[in-house]
Amino acid sequence: MGPLHGIRVLELGSFIAGPFAGQLLADYGAEIIKIEPPRAGDPMRRWGITKDGESLWWPAIGRNKKSVTVDLRGEEGQRLVRELAGSCDVVLENFRPGTMKRWGLDYETLSAANPGIVVVHVSGFGQTGPGAEQAGFGSVAEAVGGIRHTTGSPDDAPARAGISLGDSLASLFAVIGTLAALTERSTSGHGQEVDVAIYEAVFALMESTLADYHVGGVLRTRTGSVLPGVAPSNVYPAKDDAQVVIAANADTVFARLTEAMGRPELATDPRYATHQARGARAQELDALISAWTATLESDDLIGELQRHGVPVGRINTAASILTDGQFAARDMILWRRNGNGTELPMNGIVPKFSRTPGEVARTGPALGADTEAVLAEVAGAEQLARLRSDGVI
Repeated sequence: MGPLHGIRVLELGSFIAGPFAGQLLADYGAEIIKIEPPRAGDPMRRWGITKDGESLWWPAIGRNKKSVTVDLRGEEGQRLVRELAGSCDVVLENFRPGTMKRWGLDYETLSAANPGIVVVHVSGFGQTGPGAEQAGFGSVAEAVGGIRHTTGSPDDAPARAGISLGDSLASLFAVIGTLAALTERSTSGHGQEVDVAIYEAVFALMESTLADYHVGGVLRTRTGSVLPGVAPSNVYPAKDDAQVVIAANADTVFARLTEAMGRPELATDPRYATHQARGARAQELDALISAWTATLESDDLIGELQRHGVPVGRINTAASILTDGQFAARDMILWRRNGNGTELPMNGIVPKFSRTPGEVARTGPALGADTEAVLAEVAGAEQLARLRSDGVI
């Protein structure tokens, strides 16, 4: 049933930051009613790699949701959604600030009829401040929030992480904010607004960078695969061209690494015996370790280091994750069929709940699959037929 069984969420918006938050809430058992434009739907239905005209991303980001088509640009569509919100616990939206108010779907209007409603906003720069009305995709927010400046090689331009990091971080904070607001509502009886800015979700992860600069005089920047002054902690090659990350910077762990290497004398060598010494000679030490790791197949290398209690992990790709026993043992690869009947793997549910586990009972639905069933709550059959003929739904 999931820990959020009984919570009803109205999802408005498209792309990633809002809908991924909706996916997570659905994973935990919430009922998600996703409002989509008639005929077109969420662009995520067509984004990324496609097969038989259907996105391979959509079945996951749309999973466990109900698809209801409503044209929010017209008054009748806005009225339908406003009435539907009266029976919801949460409205989750990621339009540009001001859009919800123009449509009569702002918190003040919705809470007048439903005082317990929680309205969660996800936007590039938040609902207030001089930048609020700027268009803001996740990539821009990653730059503004600071993480792009610290990502990549010091010799290259700031790099993208390879996934939609800013959007995903905003989704996580949207879920956290939703759960916090629902918890507070259980005592006060009142809902509230939750304002998630993507650039702030990124900035929240930036550790002590401000203090490092303002007080310590150190401006953090790109350092590639290493953490300056911390060694050994890097990417190392295996004989079979695989790469592994070894993190053995603590004195005791470094000693165990040298045992695995058959070079125990390195642990007491003054050049490497202390944290500070290893940090000062990181490149030299990495060369020694790489010369050893390159002589072993990755499975043998990982096994040897694990036997010695040295933190190690393969740099996985999609191909290696699909055969990884740890992922399989924890149900982190879920095999489901999409609307075209294609069986595909998708990411499992995080976190795991011992008593009320989440479930993926349905992949992303066909556009408008639940329109009549859901809107029957606020409109009669004749009205729905007229609305469909008018293109409202």
